[in-house]
Amino acid sequence: MPGYIGQVKVERALPTTEAAELLDLVGDVARDTLAPRAAAAERESKFPRDAFMTLGRMGLLGLPYPEDHGGSAQPYEVYLQVVEELSRAWLTVGLGVSVHTLSCFPLARFGTDAQRARWLPGMLGGALLGAYCLSEPDSGSDAGALRTRADQTDDGYLLDGTKAWITHAGQADFYTVMARTSDDRTHGISCFLVPAETEGVRAGPPEHKMGLRGSPTGQLELSGVRAAPDQLIGGPGQGFTIALAALDAGRLGIAACAVGLAQAAFDVALEYAGGRRQFGRPIGDFDGVGFMLADMATGIEAARAVYLAAARRADAGVRFSMQAAMAKLFCSDTAMRVTTDAVQVLGGYGYVEDYPVERYLREAKALQIVEGTNQVQRLVISRQLRRE
Repeated sequence: MPGYIGQVKVERALPTTEAAELLDLVGDVARDTLAPRAAAAERESKFPRDAFMTLGRMGLLGLPYPEDHGGSAQPYEVYLQVVEELSRAWLTVGLGVSVHTLSCFPLARFGTDAQRARWLPGMLGGALLGAYCLSEPDSGSDAGALRTRADQTDDGYLLDGTKAWITHAGQADFYTVMARTSDDRTHGISCFLVPAETEGVRAGPPEHKMGLRGSPTGQLELSGVRAAPDQLIGGPGQGFTIALAALDAGRLGIAACAVGLAQAAFDVALEYAGGRRQFGRPIGDFDGVGFMLADMATGIEAARAVYLAAARRADAGVRFSMQAAMAKLFCSDTAMRVTTDAVQVLGGYGYVEDYPVERYLREAKALQIVEGTNQVQRLVISRQLRRE
């Protein structure tokens, strides 16, 4: 297969020399270790658990969290560019880092000091992988309608229900689970940390997906799962607030994933347009192709700027919910458009597995759906605009 990773140098404005060195290291690992494995693993639906162990040893599974609990204390501006670089090489890995970071968010942000000291070092240290459990078979965009219950007992809680569309289902070492502790709709949802080995936790078979086949997605069955009182994150009924805050951060992760995927598709298209000759000239010399490449490059630069602007708001402690929705919406739509155009630039070769752009196109579609469909993002944005 032709070389396709790192053909285009991405100029990045990074806040520190340390951050620049980190991105260089991640780029080397992504190019030399991850990218060569991606096509075969996606074709065979093989989850690269070992890759996450490697990233964990590098400290990449706890980048935006405090050092005193095993994190790296990097700003979101840097963390998200790491996610982008990983996604450029292999979306399954970039998405996996984003999902793991999302699954740690409730404990890191809303847990007590004792809870963080007990669990967070293991979650951020690299040996463990997490999953985030909000959606259910009948509760997707309407998260407040979830039915999984956590009934209080003399010694804690008893969880019963089914979660759906769970990234890392069956592979995760812990699950961050939203469950109902009362019938007060959004005010009756609570957040629990559930180790995967807990009795009554069972992952269903992986879904057969259009793309991202190396990343397992499935249902999680909770049947009589016992949770101690200290496995409740935040107070009873605080889960919906926690979930929304986590999704704000998680949507920035998806935005970064989308930009990395779009960049990968552009790399292939640009290289191909320079090497493929028709009528005695490289096809990139023809305006029909050259203008497509110009639009692709412009869209990627704009998308990167959008998610980084939102990240800087998050780092500054400024409200960024609307900007996170904008970033997720714009970046994933851009990825869909860029990957579609990349297939067109390659023509027939873009439609077959000889080149990776057909896979990129299939993967891009998922990013318009996960962590809130793009229709939901428009709803979030429009409501915020009316409030303001």
